[in-house]
Amino acid sequence: MERVTFLIEKSGERVSCLLNPASVVTRRLAGVQPRQTGTGPLTGAGVTDDPLLYTGGGTTEILLDLLFDTSVVLSPSEVGDVRTLTRPLTELAEGKEDTGGYSQVPLVRFVWGKSWNVLGVVAAFSERLESFTPEGAPQRSWLRMRLLRVPDVAADPAETVEDLSLSDLPEEINIPTDELQSYQVKGGGEDSNNENSNERLDEIAASCFGNPSL
Repeated sequence: MERVTFLIEKSGERVSCLLNPASVVTRRLAGVQPRQTGTGPLTGAGVTDDPLLYTGGGTTEILLDLLFDTSVVLSPSEVGDVRTLTRPLTELAEGKEDTGGYSQVPLVRFVWGKSWNVLGVVAAFSERLESFTPEGAPQRSWLRMRLLRVPDVAADPAETVEDLSLSDLPEEINIPTDELQSYQVKGGGEDSNNENSNERLDEIAASCFGNPSL
């Protein structure tokens, strides 16, 4: 059985959960806010709903309820406090990663089999401790984590064919000479019949259409 894992992007460290969650809550908050004027909100007695302004973006959060119990581990006697098991997860919300003199929480990837693969940051957690020993060591923990999704650069399709330039293309493209000689340019230019076998198709497209990928 595959277990829920948090993969720290920078170090590649894997932090696994003891048990899989019984439920996962996904919540989306769109980037909208009430319209404002110089004197306050734009509204009125005859308006049933406040006019909204779409500001773009928004936030997506994932709530996980996780159970940790020392009786579930293989050697319960070696785990005297359940917080030994939950500490690697709760530390994901600690600002320890130093970047330019400032601390920040690490980027983590929430992975569960092939169904979940979400990049984000652990924005908050709450832990309820139960079943204490006579010495006060908790044996059970109900851990709720709040993961805020962030843009996944690796999966960002921002770079499209329109962004290509001649410098991005291979220097050598093996195209038969007869194809180049018979190719007719159906755009502007002084000579619509291209008979120069030394000119590549991408160069023709760039000069006529402004895009070497066409």
